[in-house]
Amino acid sequence: MDLITSAQRDELFNSFEHDAFHLELRDDYGSPVEDTPYARWQRAQPDDYKWLDPWMTLMKRVTGEGKTVRRVRVVTEPHSQYVGWEHSLTNLNVEAGEDIRWLPRHQLPDGITFPVEGNDWWLYDDRLLAVGHFDPDGRVLGSQIIEDPDTVAECIRLRDELWAAAIKHSEYKP
Repeated sequence: MDLITSAQRDELFNSFEHDAFHLELRDDYGSPVEDTPYARWQRAQPDDYKWLDPWMTLMKRVTGEGKTVRRVRVVTEPHSQYVGWEHSLTNLNVEAGEDIRWLPRHQLPDGITFPVEGNDWWLYDDRLLAVGHFDPDGRVLGSQIIEDPDTVAECIRLRDELWAAAIKHSEYKP
């Protein structure tokens, strides 16, 4: 299986035309860029959030062009420490133009099955998937590009179902 890097996946934001959607299914992630800020948060130390600048700049640009960037975060309650940290940062994503919703795992609609082996994915313009692959510690290994129409259609169906069931960030009170 060929994987692209996170930077290559982020390049897809330069070519999508209308909508990018991210399904997040993990309660813990690991990323070198997040390690230090996460450790600071765990110690209740302040953060200047400069490490987020590249992503926030990208989101402001694409949403400023009238494109949508949405996420559904399926999470276990009570939250893992990582999800608690992620929730504390989400207002920054929303301010940059992302629309983020939360779906407690125990509130998933009956009969849900997750395509692409239950991995996270980005769906661009209802035509292209970037499926995330992770090591056991949640570190990103890369993303697999999938354009198979049946797989994409299943992800579109799931996106629509989960989006309708999820709770807006401004209303989600963990």
